[in-house]
Amino acid sequence: MAVAGQRRDRGALLHHLPFLLVMLVVAVAALRIGQYHWRQGAALIGGALLLAGLLRAALPEAKAGLLAIRGKPVDVLTYGALSVLILFIAFTITGGPLS
Repeated sequence: MAVAGQRRDRGALLHHLPFLLVMLVVAVAALRIGQYHWRQGAALIGGALLLAGLLRAALPEAKAGLLAIRGKPVDVLTYGALSVLILFIAFTITGGPLS
């Protein structure tokens, strides 16, 4: 019985690996923002959203895990649009108290 439970737990972890990968990039972004490198942090968040969109587009529905929110086209479009918007803001805003 323990072997079947271990397989089930490992399968659940692998099922959410894409989401964990995206969240790892977001954690690095939060660290950079906390170190007052907010442009790099914002660019990393945009990159994390781009990664989420690419993973959502490439993976089948059953393996997308927590990246699957709605239908695949809606998810990919939403992740992509938010990624482009955040990257645009990160690369174009200059000055301010955090520069």
